[in-house]
Formats: sequence, structure tokens, C-alpha cells
Amino acid sequence: VQLQASGGGLVQAGDSLRLSCAASGRTFSSYNIAWFRQAPGKEREFVGIISSGGGSTYYTNSVKGRFTISRDNVANTVHLQMNSLKPEDTAVYYCAATNTYWSTTTSHYDHWGQGTLVTVSS
Repeated sequence: VQLQASGGGLVQAGDSLRLSCAASGRTFSSYNIAWFRQAPGKEREFVGIISSGGGSTYYTNSVKGRFTISRDNVANTVHLQMNSLKPEDTAVYYCAATNTYWSTTTSHYDHWGQGTLVTVSS
């Protein structure tokens, strides 16, 4: 599966933004999809994950209640809705796919999108 993330941009603190991850391939619905982010000078970190069927999600504590992941397996798309954005959310956001793990670990993901930059000004 090939992934392409989009939707990043420059917003102010408190604003909302929705990222999209478009996938190619007929097996998209068999993959768990996660979002990771990498801030300048920091390691890539887990943000959240949605199960292949969309019935389960899990988020890192810092985004719980603010971010929501959804997916459309007909359109082969996953969305990351980000509300109440904070300056510390500034990062390049990546979507990633695995059909093996339910994981927060980057090495468990076989397929990555190219990343989209989110900048939150204070």
C-alpha cells in the first residue's frame, strides 16, 4: 500500500485542522493506520492509531480529547481531525500502515506517507 499525507498548514493556537492520508491498493482495508509526528530536533512519536475496520482507536495522552482518527475504506482514506491545537503540536505528521501489529512503535510499520507540516503559532 502507498500512502500520501496532506492537509498541513499554518494555524493559530486553538484552531482546528484536518489531515488526510490517501492510500492506493486494494488491500487498504486490511491495514491498521497510525499517525506519527516529528518535531524539529526530536524523535518521531506516536500520535494515534485506527484499526483496519475502523472500530478501534487509541491515542497518546497528549492528544486525547483533541484529536480524532477516522477512516473510509471505500475511499481508501484516513483522516486526523485536530482540534484545540497547541504550539507543541507543531511537527511533520506522517501516516503509516501495518497489517501485522497494533503498535505505537515506528519499526512495526512497513509503509509510510511522505509527511505534511503542521505549524501552530501562539
